[in-house]
Amino acid sequence: MAYYNMTGRSATPVTTNLIIINCLLLMATVVFERKGIDLNDYLGLHYYDAPSYNPLQMLTYLFMHGGFWHLFNNMFSLYMFGRLLEMVWGSGRFITYYLVTGVGAAIIQQIAWRYGVIGDWLATNQAIDSSLTYGQLMAEAANQTNALITIGASGSVFGILLAFGMMFPNAEILLLIPPIPLKAKWLVIGYGIWELSAGVMSSGDGIAHYAHLGGMLFGLILILIWRRHREHEF
Repeated sequence: MAYYNMTGRSATPVTTNLIIINCLLLMATVVFERKGIDLNDYLGLHYYDAPSYNPLQMLTYLFMHGGFWHLFNNMFSLYMFGRLLEMVWGSGRFITYYLVTGVGAAIIQQIAWRYGVIGDWLATNQAIDSSLTYGQLMAEAANQTNALITIGASGSVFGILLAFGMMFPNAEILLLIPPIPLKAKWLVIGYGIWELSAGVMSSGDGIAHYAHLGGMLFGLILILIWRRHREHEF
């Protein structure tokens, strides 16, 4: 692996601007909420067949957060790992990666909704009333699940974590709980296993585990494409 001099820079333009935008939108969410306007409902990701869905939500949901700690956790991780990737890749490639992994996470979340929450609802209601057509069931399901909303930059953050683990697999990261050093590659593998198991078990904790996996999956695909075309040295 090539050596990259990352000393002397505490911030990078794209990472810094992403953090600023996310912070401003959280403040805007609080201000508009006092006026009876829910920005999370407008800009958060809805199920693709729900009345409140807008295709732009596949991107805008990345910049919305449910509160200070939700924002802090994502932005802290973005700062810690994202700026290092931006130093290595450059700003253009980094923002491309950030947005691709974010949209990828939204796609996987949509699939998880369709074959999880929506699929269960369809199966239950078809058993109750077999006279309803599939189209009628789907229309009713969309209305019933309009409250499904995903917000947050976690999909992109997990994609960034994957990229960091692939590029610097032996870099040691000091965990907070427990306070022990762990190599980046093991942290990434551990997170992946945890998110998959949590998603499959449907823990009901309000966390979009499949979206996190989607960010990692699309990040892996994009990195492999870049490597194959030899457009950048990893």
